[in-house]
Amino acid sequence: MGAKQFKSLDEQVQILRYKGLIINNEEETKEILFRENYFFISGYRHLFMKSSKDKTFLAGTTFEELYSLFLFDRYFRYILFKNLLVIENNLKSMISYQLSKKYGYKEKDYLNSKNFSKDPTKTKQINDLIKKMKKQIRANGAQHSATLHYINNYGYIPLWVLVKVLSFGIVTELFSILKREDQQALANVYNVTIEELLTYLPILSNYRNLCAHEDIVYENRTQVSIEDSIYHKLLHIDKMDGEYIYGKNDLFALIIILKRMLSNYEFSNMIEEIKKTIKNLEYNLHTIGIDKVLDRMGFPKNWEDIKNIEMERL
Repeated sequence: MGAKQFKSLDEQVQILRYKGLIINNEEETKEILFRENYFFISGYRHLFMKSSKDKTFLAGTTFEELYSLFLFDRYFRYILFKNLLVIENNLKSMISYQLSKKYGYKEKDYLNSKNFSKDPTKTKQINDLIKKMKKQIRANGAQHSATLHYINNYGYIPLWVLVKVLSFGIVTELFSILKREDQQALANVYNVTIEELLTYLPILSNYRNLCAHEDIVYENRTQVSIEDSIYHKLLHIDKMDGEYIYGKNDLFALIIILKRMLSNYEFSNMIEEIKKTIKNLEYNLHTIGIDKVLDRMGFPKNWEDIKNIEMERL
């Protein structure tokens, strides 16, 4: 396969036209391609292709329609990202509280390997993670006002301050090596099992990174599937070969996780924002229907009913 060559904006527009995309305003299209990057915008073309073999656009597809899907995914990321940050902050706060209360608030106390799982298969992981956290202390100690304040005035950084500079990935890994009773205390807060939380957190961390780096989110699939839940059942999601077709490793699976980990108020607000974003996209689509997009997202047609499922029914 030959190496990809640089293409000018004029050449990029020519390629799109050759594939059947209607360009109504060439100058505006080139400006968008210059600002947003041809590669990323072309990542949204799949729903508008005639088939997986015939990679030309459906008759009538315009650049504006393609760009509207790009913008839809961007706005969707914004909605998800701010809610993922809420969960990240909540989790950091609760872990720091649990460990500080039980083991102490100085590094030598809360970073003691005896505080973590006794599973011998996790010994190396525990030691490696402690080293990562100590490295974070050294790297960020002088860069953040809060950590610098504690170092200068007290000579240590308490865990409730340190967690602010830890990545969601490290916090996720930290949860995985906690003692069973500490994991249970945190799982109880969300009314989920330890095993569910062990599945949820890497998925949340993955989406958090996708959102932060402006990657395609709406059609993302995770390597791990969540367990069947009451939400799948009450929404009457169809099955194929005994497996639910939506809400397992797709974007709707993330919505189910967020339903369980956000407050009712936060979740309701998020759903309303998502509804507006979907309606706006629907208004801008004419070659394909919104159902095709929802299917790609893993959203059942009655997806918004999840907001009305109360915990009392579970």
